[in-house]
Amino acid sequence: MRIPTSLLSLAAAVVAVPSLAVAADTPPGHVILDARLRYETVDQDGFAKDAQALTLRTRLGYETSSWRGFKALVEGENVTALDDGYNSTINRKTAYPTVADPEATELNRAQVSWTGTQASTVVGRQRIVLNNARFVGNVGFRQNEQTFDAVRLEARPAKDVTFTYIYVDKVHRVFGPDSGQGAWNSDSHIIQLDAATRLGQVSAYGYLLDFANAPGQSSATYGVRLSGARKLGGGRAVTYEAEYARQSDYGHNPARFDLDYIALGLGLKQGPGFATLGLERLDGDGRQGFQTPLATLHAYQGWADVFLTTPKAGVRDLNLRAGTALKLASTGKPLKLQLAVHDFADAGGGQAYGRELDALVSYPLTKRLSAELKAARFDGSSPAFADRTKVWATLEFKL
Repeated sequence: MRIPTSLLSLAAAVVAVPSLAVAADTPPGHVILDARLRYETVDQDGFAKDAQALTLRTRLGYETSSWRGFKALVEGENVTALDDGYNSTINRKTAYPTVADPEATELNRAQVSWTGTQASTVVGRQRIVLNNARFVGNVGFRQNEQTFDAVRLEARPAKDVTFTYIYVDKVHRVFGPDSGQGAWNSDSHIIQLDAATRLGQVSAYGYLLDFANAPGQSSATYGVRLSGARKLGGGRAVTYEAEYARQSDYGHNPARFDLDYIALGLGLKQGPGFATLGLERLDGDGRQGFQTPLATLHAYQGWADVFLTTPKAGVRDLNLRAGTALKLASTGKPLKLQLAVHDFADAGGGQAYGRELDALVSYPLTKRLSAELKAARFDGSSPAFADRTKVWATLEFKL
């Protein structure tokens, strides 16, 4: 069943209706302003030049206050390249490595929402992040985030249980409106049941993704995820997570496949400090790899983004992540530190792909302005996975 696009367009129109924005006994809403200046450099084997990208992302919008449970939101987004010495995916500068932050101006969000005591809904162009964003997310690291023309319904039949259904009509991807891959026409259904249990947070899901203009990314994925923690005393806790999913062909996809996904994690946490040992395995059958096309991919399998598309033989990521936050005596503000190491191979573990080291330092300069320095070094084991070093320096202001 396809929901007419006119329904989604109507939601955007309603956003502009002043009568919904202010009621006589309702205070005004708030302005949304988010500006991020980022410098990214990429040194990658096989390219004659290093990429040098200095980009400014600006979001400006407005959200009304609640009126009888209703809210409306509209937000525009602009990405400007101040230094365009990089392959943005649409500027044809193929002598440089890719930095997927093309210049763009677009309507980022335009939605109407309603929230009740046991149910809620959002209609229109919206941000969607489910669980840890491994399967559905907004790709928030990139300058142009991913948003969805969708209808989202949530029901809370019990205190610790939430049922979510989302119909996705179109996916607005990070490549922007000027790219042939900037938007996917979708007839997709997302179903998820979340429950808080004594073991931890449990999520069971079915993601039925069908894209008319990207048929190779269509798939049906069913899975279950558990994440939780157990206190040890002395402010320490053991953290754990386990997830399994099965993916097969669906909708317009001409291929035939059945592939598995497994993720396991075990960690120790004390105050702001943590250390986690993880294993993530995406299956491959030699023709097709397990794909997560709507995920926030940068957060997984290393920040160097070598495996944004899962290889046909799959990928196994054995990783160790650690971090902490040090409160500086001079300012009382937390200095955030993170470090991660990855060992990559095919799904069976027989073919090495390479290793990666990631590091991050971030600091809140003021209540609204933050700074971050981040780096990734990937050392490939074969020409198919080229060596690369990436460095990011970011300033972000949020109103």
